[in-house]
Amino acid sequence: MAKLGFSNSTWLAWGFLAPALLLLSIFVLGPIGYLIYLSFTTGSFTQSGTQWVGWSNYERAIASPEFWQVLGNTLYFSLGTIIPSIILPLILAALLEQAIALKSLLRTAYFLPAITSMVAVGLGWRWLFQTNGPVNALLEPLGITPIAWLGSSTWAMPILILLSIWKQLGFNLVVFLAGLQAIPQSRYEAAKLDGANGLQQFRHVTLPGLYPTLVFVIVTTAMFTLRSFEQVYVITEGGPLNSTNILVYYIYQEAFALFDIGYAAASATLLLLVALSLVTLQVQLTET
Repeated sequence: MAKLGFSNSTWLAWGFLAPALLLLSIFVLGPIGYLIYLSFTTGSFTQSGTQWVGWSNYERAIASPEFWQVLGNTLYFSLGTIIPSIILPLILAALLEQAIALKSLLRTAYFLPAITSMVAVGLGWRWLFQTNGPVNALLEPLGITPIAWLGSSTWAMPILILLSIWKQLGFNLVVFLAGLQAIPQSRYEAAKLDGANGLQQFRHVTLPGLYPTLVFVIVTTAMFTLRSFEQVYVITEGGPLNSTNILVYYIYQEAFALFDIGYAAASATLLLLVALSLVTLQVQLTET
């Protein structure tokens, strides 16, 4: 059989890729393009249509104190979730890798939050931290007066962060465990021969070996925090005093409560740019 020429192979490859590219264009690229178009318009789908306004929506976002407060809330929420969601699973993965008894049971227990409905968990979390809920009932014998956890601009965001850490911990743990299994045991044996203790092995063997995994976990956890919506919607609805209103919930309010589609699209486009920046950063860091 004659070998296919370069041009024939290329056309064959494009033929196989065409269905996937078509679906990608319809369900991903098309909506993204329409989102960007809407960000330059004003009006809503319930009125007479939309009108082109250029960069007005972006200028409004940049000049809006509320937008900057939401952006600050999002940064606070993201950093508060990302850092513990990396450190805790990494330590747990290193410990579980050394454990023998109940390893499978513990892995399953840690991963259960990742497959649990955020809406169901959010309702349970709201019940736990209500003023007359179980958390305050446990603290009362210690002499601590009941705290309005979800009605306090100080405590409401940490409650959401705690829930998000709990939700993301299992997924990151499984990823770290997979990364640990990819590190050759010969590196640890060589480190032991050189007299390295457990902490030194973790620093000089485990962490360098987990570098690509760490980059992946950081980016995916950042994506998780940037697209977080359910916990805010179910537990706080952005309150109190807008202290837990993060970017995705803010976009939802502008689009479906106030029907300001153009401004919501502009805010969503800015969020998209942040997400694309994170993906680009991941690619660059993993290639180095």
